[in-house]
Amino acid sequence: MASSQDAWYLSLLGLAEHFRTSSPPMIKLCIQCLQAVFNFKPPQRVEARTHLQLGNILLSHTKNTDLAKNHLEQAWLLSQVINSFDDVKFEAASVLAELYEQQEQIWLSKPILRKAIELSQHNVYWHCRLIFQLAQIHATEKDYTLASSLLGVGVDYAHISNASYTRVLFLLSKGMLLLIDKKLQEVQPVLNQASHLIETWTGAVYQKEYLKVYFLVLQVCHYLMAGQVKSVKPCLKQLQQSIQTIMATDDVFMGPSAGDMFLWMPKEHLYVLVYLVTVMHSMQAGYMEKAQKYTDKALMQIDKLKFVDNKPILSVFQLMLLEHIIMCRLVMGNKTQALQEIASAAALCKHCPRLLETHGPQLHTLLGLYSMSMNCMEAAEAQFIAALNTSRERELWTFANLNLAIVYLRGKREADFVALHDRINPESLPSHSHSLRAAAYYVQGLQAFFQGRYNEAKRYLRETLKMANAEDLNRLTSCSLVLLGHIFLSLGNSRESMNMVTPAMQLASKIPDVHVQLWASAILKDLHRICGDSQRENEAYQRHVHFSQMLLSDHFQASQMPEHNLIMWTQGPLPPVTTDSPSTSGVLL
Repeated sequence: MASSQDAWYLSLLGLAEHFRTSSPPMIKLCIQCLQAVFNFKPPQRVEARTHLQLGNILLSHTKNTDLAKNHLEQAWLLSQVINSFDDVKFEAASVLAELYEQQEQIWLSKPILRKAIELSQHNVYWHCRLIFQLAQIHATEKDYTLASSLLGVGVDYAHISNASYTRVLFLLSKGMLLLIDKKLQEVQPVLNQASHLIETWTGAVYQKEYLKVYFLVLQVCHYLMAGQVKSVKPCLKQLQQSIQTIMATDDVFMGPSAGDMFLWMPKEHLYVLVYLVTVMHSMQAGYMEKAQKYTDKALMQIDKLKFVDNKPILSVFQLMLLEHIIMCRLVMGNKTQALQEIASAAALCKHCPRLLETHGPQLHTLLGLYSMSMNCMEAAEAQFIAALNTSRERELWTFANLNLAIVYLRGKREADFVALHDRINPESLPSHSHSLRAAAYYVQGLQAFFQGRYNEAKRYLRETLKMANAEDLNRLTSCSLVLLGHIFLSLGNSRESMNMVTPAMQLASKIPDVHVQLWASAILKDLHRICGDSQRENEAYQRHVHFSQMLLSDHFQASQMPEHNLIMWTQGPLPPVTTDSPSTSGVLL
């Protein structure tokens, strides 16, 4: 029988659990019962577990994080020396490390996790979980080499522990970090190994499909980062089919190993992620209306998920969707809506300073593109320079520099363009992206055109066309064709000009790219006049007037909006923003 002292603290624990599980929960009474347990000098195991319970309850139901931290520290200190006490010991370490991380005291998180990893080698579940947690911290600090190394340890440990599913999760997570770190040569062997393990999988079907979706997301991102819009299509189609299979299946993770209990993210979040990569593909390929359709669906799904549980990753997805749809709106000539969505992106960043830190350079780039479309060239230059000053992303640097080069060309600032030349030279571009290299040839062609070096311009633009056609980069194709048409018209070769401008117009209508349509209709009007075809000349003129009026009306409307003042923000905290829920002028890929 329990002693009277035991009976007291056991009764208090039972009463605390009763108050915690009441409807509604009586948290204050629960906490009072748990705190009273310590008055009876309970055994060390009970004391440690009670400290952990108090820490968790204070974290989830109150704002008293200091007291919660104190209890968690006690739980971790006491439990380290108790044998066969894994659940309390490692949960205390994990929750305490996470709390330190939230309080930006990462230097306190890491030693706790390292010690817990050292102590947990006999416990497959906790050892894997703690490795994932420490790798995540190193990744947050952008120490991708150390994070990848840790995940490599996880791969080997899961393998010898027969945790086959978690072994592949570790591998894919390592592949993801290599992608983020732009180590594109190293990522393919890792993805190949993961692919082989998934293809030869003999475990649960649901686990196989889940791993397949994770693998395909990485493969699609790998292609898109390399600007290979055509090559990615089979992978993207597979991904869209796999996510449908997962959404239609109950997610039961039953494996032979206790270590096979991890998720990269819930399937509902994966569903949004598949929409996001589809939008990224559509925007790069020049299918603006398709991108718009999937953005609307994804944002609706995010709103539903946020209503249930507003996880930070959902705001990241929302921001990335907005970044891509803003570029689509600008191509389609809808600056007003683009500006509203820039304001929505700014509001998200203002609400979450961490998002501003990670996506500030992208926001400056979008404001630069919007400023170009509004002919506010000084603001555009300031925004691109702000993006360059705040980003470490090689692809973003190249993208911003290419657009900055167009700003200098349009302003006849030859010396500034020449100063940029080494950073946008397609022969020595720092980016690995096929589409950015193709865009760099276009910018060189544009410069040669402005300087009247037509033969050189044609050579650059033909290189752009070759690269754009190889990967279905429709917008670059239409921009190159219309510029070639303009060059041939300037050279007096109306037949060759017509051969370029006609497909440019057709492709621009399909995208749709209003700026290329405007440019092409002006050239077509001149070509039909030269040919003496007054009916077609008039039709082209009417189209030109239609596009001009549409763009002018939208331009005026955007210029009157209070959000337009965002183009003046180049540093520091974001100004207050109100939210309602390029063209040949910009290299939007």
